[in-house]
Amino acid sequence: MAARRFSWLLSHSLSASPSSKAACNLHSLDTVRNSGKWGNIGRFSTAATIEELINPQVQISYTKHLINGQFVDAASGKTFPTYDPRTGDAIAHVAEGDEEDIDRAVSSARKAFDEGPWPKMTAYERCKVLLRFADLAEKHSDELAALETWNNGKPYEQSANVELPLFVRLFYYYAGWADKIHGLTVPADGNYHVETLHEPIGVAGQIIPWNFPLILLAYKVGPALACGNTIVLKSAEQTPLTALYVGKLFQELAFTGSTDTGKVVLELAARSNLKPVTLELGGKSPFIVCEDADVDQAVELAHFALFFNQGQCCCAGSRTFVHERIYDEFLEKSKARALRRVVGDPFKKGVEQGPQIDKEQFEKIFRYIRSGIESNATLECGGQRIGSKGFFIQPTIFSNVQDDMLIAKDEIFGPVQNIFKFKDIDEVIGRANATRYGLAAGVFTKNVDTANTLMRALRVGTVWMNCFNVYDAAIPFGGYKMSGTGREKGIYSLNNYLQVKAVVSPLKNPAWI
Repeated sequence: MAARRFSWLLSHSLSASPSSKAACNLHSLDTVRNSGKWGNIGRFSTAATIEELINPQVQISYTKHLINGQFVDAASGKTFPTYDPRTGDAIAHVAEGDEEDIDRAVSSARKAFDEGPWPKMTAYERCKVLLRFADLAEKHSDELAALETWNNGKPYEQSANVELPLFVRLFYYYAGWADKIHGLTVPADGNYHVETLHEPIGVAGQIIPWNFPLILLAYKVGPALACGNTIVLKSAEQTPLTALYVGKLFQELAFTGSTDTGKVVLELAARSNLKPVTLELGGKSPFIVCEDADVDQAVELAHFALFFNQGQCCCAGSRTFVHERIYDEFLEKSKARALRRVVGDPFKKGVEQGPQIDKEQFEKIFRYIRSGIESNATLECGGQRIGSKGFFIQPTIFSNVQDDMLIAKDEIFGPVQNIFKFKDIDEVIGRANATRYGLAAGVFTKNVDTANTLMRALRVGTVWMNCFNVYDAAIPFGGYKMSGTGREKGIYSLNNYLQVKAVVSPLKNPAWI
């Protein structure tokens, strides 16, 4: 695999007993605005003045690779900048890994698995270690939340009050599973005793994206450790800071020792030694509003389904299908809600939307906005940047979107809502499923028969009924089709990190079989 910027963490296991700046330049949109296709653009709320930024009260102390229990420089000595998306300015320089660093990390993790105590430890001891980590993460949740917002741009209230509690909860959840992983006794024809053993797979290579750095780290690290594996973890180059901080917390416990990207990972795994791979990839999730819906409630939920986390969510409800009888009312109220959305410094109280992650994503979103306009979709509101620095984008809504438009087919990963009109359930089922993705869907209806039909007909891994973005630790999460393979969270996630061994032995004169 071609080396890219990364920071490797947790390439080790327990070695001791658990007791012991520039502002980016946006391509001009004046030509499109003057073409008459721009639509009706309103004014947006911003939290005070975006340029008046709050200085985060947290120190950046960990910027090196964590390999074999030590924070070390990259073998090449190279570093790369990580940015504050509020300004586009660098806030730290992080060790930049290459093949030599990968080899060191993997060798350390393999040695820890083969020779270290972690996989040999009793399941109850592993449970206690993970519980202690959860306690420690909860103790440091203020620092983690501040780093997450500073490096990612999501509202601090979201980081502190939603994501950190779930991060901690996930580790408590997987700690509870550590001593409940067991095999079965299997009846077989003939005088044989047959049992199955569930064993750790060894070294787990894990890659996490930048949109939910902490939560997705917990999705992967929690079950892998609970099953007795060691880990080599690659954080996203855009958001390495919280993963490095988490590595330091694990170190205190005596630790030593997108869809296109997913296709590449799977291909490389197949070419090497057929190592098992799980992938949680992209999505273009339908959000279906039926004709019996309470329009005000449906507007608010659809708004949340799309704009949550700046639209940078794999399962965002980015295709909003609305029944034709309520379409006009829904559209007008959706525009009004988007215009009320508070965009600004994510550290300020009451801000609903911060900046996009970086310049690359910022410009990608605007390419899709231009594509929508050029395809004759109607830009109802938004479509422009906010402020002169950083990566802030107005909440944007398109109507009159056709299914074959790029904005209807591609994952935009930004605050762009597309609102479609449909006539009946059979039609919307066909259109909702006519996509290469299958991660999630939302359904808003009061009719139980309609709900039962849609929940079974939609080809997705999760269907939220009259709710959206519910991420409990026990609820499995993953996709159909090009949205991935395998499942994160819940009991199903353990299967990713275990292999099953059948053990058969003869029985002489058995009392029973």
